[in-house]
Amino acid sequence: MSLRLRLALAGALAVLAALGLAAFGLSQLFGAHVERRAVAEMGVQLDQVLAGLERGPDGLTVARDPADPRFDRPYGGLYWQIEGPDGVERSRSLWDAALELPADTLGAGGVHVHHLPGPDGDALLVLERSVTLPARLGGGSARAAVAMSAADLDAARRAFVADLLPYLGLLALALTAAGWAQLWVGLRPLGGLGARVAALRAGRAERMGADWPQELRPVAGEIDALLAAREAESARARARAADLAHGLKTPLQALMGEAARLRATGAESEAEGIEETARAMRRIVDRELARARTAARAGDASADARDVAEKLVAVLQRTPDGARLDWRIDIPAGTRVALDPADLSEALGALAENAARHARSRVALSARAQEGQVLLGVTDDGPGIPPERRTALRARHGHADETGTGLGLAIAAEIAEAAGGRLTLSDADPGLTATLALPSTGARG
Repeated sequence: MSLRLRLALAGALAVLAALGLAAFGLSQLFGAHVERRAVAEMGVQLDQVLAGLERGPDGLTVARDPADPRFDRPYGGLYWQIEGPDGVERSRSLWDAALELPADTLGAGGVHVHHLPGPDGDALLVLERSVTLPARLGGGSARAAVAMSAADLDAARRAFVADLLPYLGLLALALTAAGWAQLWVGLRPLGGLGARVAALRAGRAERMGADWPQELRPVAGEIDALLAAREAESARARARAADLAHGLKTPLQALMGEAARLRATGAESEAEGIEETARAMRRIVDRELARARTAARAGDASADARDVAEKLVAVLQRTPDGARLDWRIDIPAGTRVALDPADLSEALGALAENAARHARSRVALSARAQEGQVLLGVTDDGPGIPPERRTALRARHGHADETGTGLGLAIAAEIAEAAGGRLTLSDADPGLTATLALPSTGARG
């Protein structure tokens, strides 16, 4: 899962959680507000009940009921009750039931709000007030209460939440879209960072540069420092390789000169032994130098295979072996491999020279992509190489034959292996196909 998708999902979940908490909190606030409004309304109704109190032969009675008709309808949802010195007087809506007020103590004029069960099993919101009766009502104290069904309050809260949910849904979509846009804008430089690294690997850029947001500049700077360090190490490796080549060149030439002097004195076998030793040393040195150069440059190398092949063929066509052949290049334009152009030219040139030496009439250079690699093939229509000799010719210390075939294949194999690839030989029917499997510039990790 991509980083952008992870952050988007996390943001969407956070938005949903926040809006869910907001919906719960708003519904609670709305319920508290509705309850306060209901208590205020019941206070007015309680004042109407108290204003209608009169004293009759049987005690206190309410001569004028509040205007709301629900007080007169049995279990109508609105109720009043007066507990005085002479007993309990209640609204018609209570029918034969009574409000079971808690046994709490209220001071004169004290007000309590209760949640109590109602006469029909519904929950009630009850406003209770302690009043002191005037002398015309017989004096003393009384508990007056007005109640209403809490179902109406719950219905109002549910209606509020139902009205609120569509707007919360739209807000969730808007916030999620805004979060996605923020992620797209904020993470866009990371895509540019990846593209610049790909350009570095493909050889289209040399450095990351400094044109990055402040948060990414340390990363770009570290990559540039790493590239500079690798280039310096590559330069030192190439210098050491050159020094080694120059250091061994003179001793090898001296050995060959000594062999020539021995041959002039008639010591053919001794001269042949020295020359064979010198040639073996030169083969080993050439292979190791090729391997060192390739390994040093493999980190950020990139070569256009078709361009290298065309230049090689142009040179080989001017040689005696190459001039007589039909050269074919079947390498798509833009085919790039993770190898320095000079190393690719050396490896591909060694194979092409061998093919030209043994081909009867035709040499073909081809390329195809396969699982992150580029397969560069050199095919001739010559006699080929027996299968039992192929492994020996590719071996690290394999000996070249009198035509030099083994040395060319060994050098090509060393260069391919140093770059993370391999060399394979197969029958072409007729002839031989030598294939260099090299990583493409997009396949290096």
